[in-house]
Amino acid sequence: MSSPSSDPGRGAAVAAAAFGDAPVRSLYVHVPFCAHKCEYCAFYSGPAPGELIQRYVDALIRELELIAPDCRPDTVFFGGGTPSLLNLRQWEAVLTTLHRLGLGGAREFSVECNPATVSADKAALLRRFGVNRISMGVQSLDEGLLDRLGRVHSRDMVFRSHDILRAAGFDNVNIDLMFAIPGQTLEVWNRTLDEALALGTEHLSCYEVIYEEDTPLYEQLKAGRFDVDEDLAADQYEVLYDRSGEAGFRPYEVANFARTRRVVETVERPEAEPGIPAFACRHNLGYWRGRDSYGLGPSASEWVRGLRSRNWSNTVLYCEQLEKGHRAKEFAEALPPLARAGETAAFGLRMNAGWPWDEFRERTGFELRTGWASDMAALVARGWGEITPTHFRLTRAGLRFADAAGQSFLRPESVTA
Repeated sequence: MSSPSSDPGRGAAVAAAAFGDAPVRSLYVHVPFCAHKCEYCAFYSGPAPGELIQRYVDALIRELELIAPDCRPDTVFFGGGTPSLLNLRQWEAVLTTLHRLGLGGAREFSVECNPATVSADKAALLRRFGVNRISMGVQSLDEGLLDRLGRVHSRDMVFRSHDILRAAGFDNVNIDLMFAIPGQTLEVWNRTLDEALALGTEHLSCYEVIYEEDTPLYEQLKAGRFDVDEDLAADQYEVLYDRSGEAGFRPYEVANFARTRRVVETVERPEAEPGIPAFACRHNLGYWRGRDSYGLGPSASEWVRGLRSRNWSNTVLYCEQLEKGHRAKEFAEALPPLARAGETAAFGLRMNAGWPWDEFRERTGFELRTGWASDMAALVARGWGEITPTHFRLTRAGLRFADAAGQSFLRPESVTA
């Protein structure tokens, strides 16, 4: 592992020369701040004083300047944390920088928002600078469960923020929901879906609660304050799958559902990719298909020209390194081709479309049908996989366990650069 003073970015320059000069088409920016740390959250995020937030914005602008010559993004995604926590002046500084550096104008530009931090002025500013997709962290529409999760917004804020976004001109809105929350009955889940689907958003991201170590929810589970009901979680997933389909959504990834047209439209829009609904998140499609992407901000990971790297999960250290004129890389590693192909195979299994044989070969240089034949056969025997003349994919039953299914597709370990 590299020290803060070393320069893993030097390896990236060598890789760029070897792999060609076509610019990277995907950009992720991590904003590590939030008003309150949620009970389930294991991401690098948390409250911070205003001076640190401003210092981060200044450092981010420097990092954008460093990667700009090699990036012309088709997709941009600001995640967190709570990106919408940045104030108007800070957002204007970042967005102006993106356009100054030729990083603006992405076909899809997403920003994550908490319903408690959406204002008309902020929504108008984002829209004016080309943000065209908002992902709103709703998680639940039950006040008791919102409190259980440690969310800072109320159910009323969700509806009010949705109206603000629509008034600002956003016609591509996602809402995040969670199921299998402790205390969430099937009746409560159905009631949440009633209200969420009635909003008419273009996208749904619905995640089963995961108990990550070092989170309050995990500690409560260990202390025996509640039990995990796998059967109830499975029932809630089945209800989600059926009801979202009835409402006009198509599943395209384990936790993601998108429309083919807006509810106010009568004609379907062109698919995002073959077999992928129009309002699918194009940025995330890039991850699942193993495409290069820059990752900026504390803790952000990236994959660029054969090198995988990650920034330090420490905002002060991140700022210090950028203030010295170089990126704040904790490590960088080069994956052998087979190892990278195995990771790509595993990630791609999360998509309902699975892996077309030809696309996997073009993406990785390997044959899925030969290199992973026994792994696919084992999943088929378990009822989790399906082999067709054109591709391999997980079944509806297998998709809920995509991470477990993908483990067998992984191959030799990486080599540190």
